[in-house]
Amino acid sequence: MRKTDKKIDNNLRVILTEVCDSARESIEGFQWLTHRVNYSNFPESLHIICVFDSEENLKHYKKIKDKMLPPLIQAKLNTMGVKFKKITAHISYDCEDNCLKDHEGNWAKRLEQH
Repeated sequence: MRKTDKKIDNNLRVILTEVCDSARESIEGFQWLTHRVNYSNFPESLHIICVFDSEENLKHYKKIKDKMLPPLIQAKLNTMGVKFKKITAHISYDCEDNCLKDHEGNWAKRLEQH
C-alpha cells in the first residue's frame, strides 16, 4: 500500500467509524459497517456494506422512504472531498442472520460477494 493509499484508508476508517457510531444510536438494528476499495481506482471503487442484526430490521430499514445512511455517508465523505452523483450505487446492505445462515458466520467469506 502506497503512503497516499494509507492516508486515504486512515481517513476513511475515521469517518466511517463516525457514521457507524451515529447510525447505531439512531437506526434500529444497525450493527456495523465496513468498506472495500481498490485504491488504484479510488473513489470510484469504494463500496460500503452496512450490516443489520436481523433480516427483519434490514427489511424494515429498506422500506423507509428517507433512509438516513446514504446522506450521512455522503456528508462524511464530503469532508474528504469525495463526492458521488449517486451514493446509493456505492452502498449495499446485509444482516448477521443471513451471514449465519449462508456462511456460518464467516464474514470474510461473505464479504467477498459484495
